[in-house]
Amino acid sequence: MRELSLDDRPREKLARHGVAALGDNELVAVVLGSGCRRTNALAIANDLLAARGGLHGLVRSTCDDLARVAGIGRVKAAQVLAALELGRRTLGRAPSARIQLRAPRDAAAYLLPSFGSRPVEQFGLILLDTKHRVLRTTVLAIGSLNTSVVQPREVFREAALGGAAAVVAFHNHPSGDPTPSPDDVELTRRLMAAGIVMGIDLADHIILGDVRYWSFKEMGQL
Repeated sequence: MRELSLDDRPREKLARHGVAALGDNELVAVVLGSGCRRTNALAIANDLLAARGGLHGLVRSTCDDLARVAGIGRVKAAQVLAALELGRRTLGRAPSARIQLRAPRDAAAYLLPSFGSRPVEQFGLILLDTKHRVLRTTVLAIGSLNTSVVQPREVFREAALGGAAAVVAFHNHPSGDPTPSPDDVELTRRLMAAGIVMGIDLADHIILGDVRYWSFKEMGQL
């Protein structure tokens, strides 16, 4: 970045003015650390953001997606993904904090930072006590999900072993659109019926998009 003035170089700019003064491309350039023989880190950061549709697209990217951009090898791709994951984790709550989920929006706010905008589909559970305080969160399946992959018996076996009085089922849609599919509706029906048999309440089934969510309870379908 020798062609940039000292004040415009991302790392020097960060040191002088603070991290909030940097643009998205400059923050990515700092994470990358260096460029390659033909171009600098800032130019590579610009290309990366353009290729992936901005920061929002980076969150949904895999290591292979990033490594396709010129100047981004697997090492730099891993650095970017690690930085994004650290950002996700700072949005989570401390494990010692017993969070109470009083409404679907509380559950969605709890889940979106960690499970929204994922590039692959994940299905999991929030285990709740009798006051709907979070006991723990667990992922039960990863990949393309349907009613044959996610079995109610496995869901409620996990809930019973965890001592849960209620559960919130959740999964994400990599497309970013949380609108339920027919399979999602059928899975919710089966989970609700199994919960009645097991004596463990299905408090909700939440589908996570990028920044939006769908709650079967909120929509009066549970």
